[in-house]
Amino acid sequence: MNDSDGVVGLFQGVRLTPTQRRIAHSLVQHASAAAFLSAAEVAELARVSQPSVTRFAMALGYDGFPALRRRLRELTGGGRVALPPAVGNELQQAVRGEVGHLDRLADQLADRAALAAAGALLAASRPLPVLGLRAAAPLAAYFAYFAAKVLPDVRVLDSGGSLLADRLEQARAAGATALLAVVLPRYPRESLDALREARAAGLSIVVITDSPVSPAAEHADVALTAAVGTQLVFDLHTAPMALSMVVLQAICDAAPDDAQRRLEEFERSVNRRQVFTR
Repeated sequence: MNDSDGVVGLFQGVRLTPTQRRIAHSLVQHASAAAFLSAAEVAELARVSQPSVTRFAMALGYDGFPALRRRLRELTGGGRVALPPAVGNELQQAVRGEVGHLDRLADQLADRAALAAAGALLAASRPLPVLGLRAAAPLAAYFAYFAAKVLPDVRVLDSGGSLLADRLEQARAAGATALLAVVLPRYPRESLDALREARAAGLSIVVITDSPVSPAAEHADVALTAAVGTQLVFDLHTAPMALSMVVLQAICDAAPDDAQRRLEEFERSVNRRQVFTR
């Protein structure tokens, strides 16, 4: 178990506000270093107010942030790990931050149990609905574009409202057994409502989200996480996009013969139609 795994346990079963989730996410991402930061430094790291950090600690049952910090030190072994120094201008730092997110994602993939479970659930679903609203819509479409080459029926659900509920019901009636959902900050309410509806309909749920304390993770049978870059005006989704392709690989691994057959059929089709120049 790594440092962040123990820290995640602090938040399980606790209802957190969106601001508190930002603090929790920062503590998970910087578990070892955060155990030695002041409340003001944690507030700066999470981009919230210092009183919010104090209220967060109290929401977890501690009498203040110093008590929570002591617990963090116990969970992380007490060894201080400094935050990496900022190098370059703000644009360079943002891009280098994505390298760090990809490194953490690679470390997570050392244990493939959750990924294999997700691949098996999704590979067995006919059709496979893929949910992605607002900022997550392009990522859902990106995944579905490639998934359609190895799965017979992939349905992108990228619009909310009553139509979304209709399409979930239609997918379930057509035989769907699982849903892949991409839910990224700022966590659209409609996405969370759709996860509840999918659960009520009997679908298994695999979620790609940014943090173990994401509200979407509460509704998932399997929650797979990849951090989102927050240093620019709009978020960077480099790691979640990479994770989506890793999930597709897991689907192919769950049914390798079927995936290979469909890929060969696709290649014969595009060659016959001369779709690509090379």
